[in-house]
Amino acid sequence: MKPFILQSLRLTAVLMVLLCVVYPLIVAFAGSFSEGKGGGEKIKKSGKVVGYALLGQSFTKPEYFWGRPSAVGYNAAGSAGSNKGPSNPDYLQQVSDRIDTLLKYNPTIDKTDIPADMITASGSGLDPNISEQGAKIQVKRIAAYRKLDERKVAELVAKNTQGPLFGLFGPSSINVLKLNIALDELK
Repeated sequence: MKPFILQSLRLTAVLMVLLCVVYPLIVAFAGSFSEGKGGGEKIKKSGKVVGYALLGQSFTKPEYFWGRPSAVGYNAAGSAGSNKGPSNPDYLQQVSDRIDTLLKYNPTIDKTDIPADMITASGSGLDPNISEQGAKIQVKRIAAYRKLDERKVAELVAKNTQGPLFGLFGPSSINVLKLNIALDELK
């Protein structure tokens, strides 16, 4: 039994060095080649950091594009889903309230036009993107509130749409913060 204990301790020591020192250093080194140098892609407006590309933010003013709802109030320290299932009455009420709010501020859309990402929170509660359809249903509202031509706002949506990963994986999506910054810059 004694040889197994020594062997186990040696293996533990080797794995601790590999997984607690070597691997994190490799990941940090690889991250230094990314756009944000390992610190995340910072989004700036007028030289000031206003957010990060991978963290959603709350937009509730009618003149801005709204993002995906968050179960954690966009708190990055408490990233989580709601854990409420589709049969939970509280969850169903939340979804119903979100639909009502969207229809109130976007009276020209039909309930069936609302994509799921506009009324359900993501698993992390921090999703920064919405679907292309989620942005398109908001174009008329934003154009009206900002007194802009709908075509200009629709062109802005198309310009900020990211296609599927490698052209194959996942749907097209739009980063809401980047889109709203571009919207503010629109003349």
